[in-house]
Amino acid sequence: MFGAARIRMPPNRSANSTLILGHRGASGEAPENTLAAFRLALEQGAEGFELDVTLSADGVPVVIHDDTIDRTTNGTGEVARLTLSELKKLDAGSWKSERYAGERIPTLEEVFLEFGGRAVINVELKDDPSPDKRLAPHVVQLIQAHRLQTRVMVSSFYYDNVRRVKANDVTLAVGLLYDFFSAGPLLTGWLNGTLPPHEAHHPDYHLVNPLTMAFYRRARQRVNVWTVNDEAEMRRLARLGVDSLMTDFPAVGVRARQTSL
Repeated sequence: MFGAARIRMPPNRSANSTLILGHRGASGEAPENTLAAFRLALEQGAEGFELDVTLSADGVPVVIHDDTIDRTTNGTGEVARLTLSELKKLDAGSWKSERYAGERIPTLEEVFLEFGGRAVINVELKDDPSPDKRLAPHVVQLIQAHRLQTRVMVSSFYYDNVRRVKANDVTLAVGLLYDFFSAGPLLTGWLNGTLPPHEAHHPDYHLVNPLTMAFYRRARQRVNVWTVNDEAEMRRLARLGVDSLMTDFPAVGVRARQTSL
C-alpha cells in the first residue's frame, strides 16, 4: 500500500481500494490520540489510524499532537519539559467527554503492542524538540523492535525528520505532509531533486484533483489525504483512487467508500 516497504493489506481488502484511517483515531467521537480513539476507529471499520508523536523530557516517544498538554489534558506545560511519569498522571479524556475520564497519553510502544498486528498505522513525527534530534531514530528503533516495517508508515511536515528516518532505515516507507502554504516549495524541491527519498505524498485533500492525481501517479507516488470529514468529498477522493483517506469519523469514511463503488 505505502510503497517500497510493502504494507500488508488487512484481510478482505483489495489492493486498489482506498483505506480508511482514523485521524488521531476516531477523534470526532473519542479523545484524540488515545487508545480509546484508536480502538473506536477499528471498531467502526477503519483499516488503521494516524497518530502524532513527540518526545517526553526523558526521551520517550509519546502520542500527542500539540507541543503543550493544555488543550487535551487537565494539565499545563510543554510536553518536552515533562517526563513520562509526569505525563502519565494526566487525564487525557475528560476534555472530550466524562465517558473517557482517566484516559492517558499513550506511548508509541503501547500503541504498537496493542494494535501493531491488526492495524495500518501512520506515525506523524512532530517538530523534534531534542537537542540531538532523537525523535526519528527512536521511532525507527521501535518499529524495528516490534517488526512493524510492513504495518507502519512515517510522515512529517518537517522533512529533516523524514531524512533521519531514511538514514536509520532506508526500507521504511515515508510520506511528505503538506498543505496549501507548503505545496509550492515542496513542488520546487520535488522538481529540482532536493526532497528526501519518499514513497508517498500526504496533501491536504483540497489539493487533490484529477490533474494532481495524474501527476502523482506518473511519479509512482502513493497518495494519502487528510483530514476529510465531508462524505461527498470522501466519495470524490475514493473515486479518484487515493490510497488512503484520513478522517475524524471513520464510520462515515467506510460508508462513503462503499457508496463510491
